[in-house]
This record gives sequence, C-alpha cells and structure tokens, in this order.
Amino acid sequence: QVQLVESGGGLVQAGDSLRLSCAATGRTFNMYSMAWFRQGPGKEREFVAAIKWVRGMTNYRDSVKGRFTISRDNAKNTVYLQMNSLKSEDTAVYYCAADAEAPYGQYDYWGQGTQVTVSS
Repeated sequence: QVQLVESGGGLVQAGDSLRLSCAATGRTFNMYSMAWFRQGPGKEREFVAAIKWVRGMTNYRDSVKGRFTISRDNAKNTVYLQMNSLKSEDTAVYYCAADAEAPYGQYDYWGQGTQVTVSS
C-alpha cells in the first residue's frame, strides 16, 4: 500500500502562484510514475501532469503547458506541482496519484485532494 498526502492548496487571485506537494509513504520502492489530476465544480476529473519516477520525464495537459511544472524529490518521495499565472478555470480539487504496482500503466493510489480556488 502507498499513502498519499497532498498539501499547498488555497485561495489566490488570478495571476498568482501556488505550489502543491504530495508526500508518498508506504511501499514506494516500486514507484513508476506520479501525477496530478483535478476536478473542477461540475466537471469530470481530468489529467493535469505526470512525471516518471526514475527518469523524470514529464507530460502535461495542453491548457497548463508553460504555466505548471511537475517535479519530484526521490529522496523525500514527494512530487510537486508549481502553478504559475493561475486562472479562474484552474479552480478545482487537485488530486495526487501514484502508479506503484506492476503491471504499470494505471494509477493505483490516490490522495484525498487539496482545494485550489482562483478568484478573478
């Protein structure tokens, strides 16, 4: 089992920045990748960004490219999401997810979520 705890959400104004953190504990030695998803009010959950745990390769949804940066600290088993130039449409609950069980290719573990609210 892997436990994920997010932090760093809050209320900000449009154009501001926030950094989300997600700390992983438990059986993290098989970690393959971690990601951030979000679910806005009245919307379905959507992919935001992901990072491969060993090689550090990243990918993003188009609407956040150039504004958000995902990174990880392997020693701390923590993944971050630096969010700059925030927009009102970024308002959502942000969830951390981990792909840590073979066969890889799906996110097996999820955090409880952290609220990000961007006022315009």
